[in-house]
Amino acid sequence: MPLPSLSAAILSHMIAINNVPPPPLRSLPKLKMSKYIDYGQLNALCHMRGLQSSQSSYSILSAHNMFIKQYPKIFLKKKTRLPKLFKQEEKREPTEGTEELQPQQPDDSHNIAIHVKKARGGPTLYEPKKLEEKLVEFLDILKKLPIYRTLREHRTVWKMLKTIPDLTSQLTDEHLKTLSRSVISETWVKGSTVVGNDGFYIILKGSARPQTKAYKDLIDENESASSFIPQSFQGFVSNEDFKNILAEMHTPSCDPMLRQWSTFGTLEVTAQTESDTKEYSVITEEDCEILKIPAKDYVRLKSENIKLENKEKMKLIHKCPYYEEWPTLSVCELVALIKWKKFPPGHVIVESGKIISFVAYIYSGYCNIYRNIVGLMKLQPKKVKKNQKLVCMGKLNEKESFGEISVLLQVPFTCTIVTGKEVEMAIIEDKDLFVT
Repeated sequence: MPLPSLSAAILSHMIAINNVPPPPLRSLPKLKMSKYIDYGQLNALCHMRGLQSSQSSYSILSAHNMFIKQYPKIFLKKKTRLPKLFKQEEKREPTEGTEELQPQQPDDSHNIAIHVKKARGGPTLYEPKKLEEKLVEFLDILKKLPIYRTLREHRTVWKMLKTIPDLTSQLTDEHLKTLSRSVISETWVKGSTVVGNDGFYIILKGSARPQTKAYKDLIDENESASSFIPQSFQGFVSNEDFKNILAEMHTPSCDPMLRQWSTFGTLEVTAQTESDTKEYSVITEEDCEILKIPAKDYVRLKSENIKLENKEKMKLIHKCPYYEEWPTLSVCELVALIKWKKFPPGHVIVESGKIISFVAYIYSGYCNIYRNIVGLMKLQPKKVKKNQKLVCMGKLNEKESFGEISVLLQVPFTCTIVTGKEVEMAIIEDKDLFVT
């Protein structure tokens, strides 16, 4: 019986496969040894005694526990690598050829002027450009109207005013900072008469001759006059930016001529007579650049500060417990008599049994109140001894006052008052109270 075509095809395919030789054997890929496994330790663990024996369950359990305990030791820890430290390259020594290219500076070891300038913080002989550049920059700033100056330029002018002894000796730093925002520079040709009764003047460039040798203080509070000597700024350096400028200022001399950085004029606005006008006037010997601080600006600044200070004093008195109900007019009378005073920590303001010389209103800080307490101390049977000791009874804090009864009634204090830390007070002295 003939086979169907499909069965014949399958049979012929099976015969053909049976005659094909099997494929050649292939070698297995080698396993890579891990760098972080200790294979010697692993082999010792696998052949641990008692692990494969079947003597008792207890020995197998102890061997298993030992295996688990020693198993983490087969893993090697990675070594931490620290970053490399870069060595600083040594400076190369200049060759003989480069030394010839550098300009040789003259030997100034025997020049006393160089050593004096270095001791005073001034420039050396080889850096005059820095002084000229700073002076030119300062003059350019003063040429501008104050409203057009930047914050940096205002700060530069303020730093410059802080280096002038005639200003720093009589004005506070805050006053100088405010006045620096309105100072201007004036240009005067040779032979001009500069009347200084309406402001304070500083010669920045050129020279001038005073009309009279009499010279009054910047703030003319007394009638005494002293000789007119050009002011020197040496020894008053307060900022590094102007050390170079200050080093070039002139030393005091008998020459009545006013040169660079000399001062004249006043900040007091008063009715000037003809003789007073001459005392504040100079005649320019050459073209001059003169800085001017208007006296009206200082007077306005002083009046504003007085108003703010009086307002602060009135606020302090009103907050004290015994003055809360006082009328404003009565408080204003006290404000006119008040003076500010500071006391260091641990200062005894008044002792027990003494009359205080002022009434005090504590603005900041506090005071401790102590009282002498007499106690009996037992020494032996039937013997006692009196012992005095200062005991703190309380505190006087901010916005509190003391001394009114002692001053007005002349009654001694029954306690001792000591400052606990630095204390600022507004005080009214007894002489001012009794005069009014």
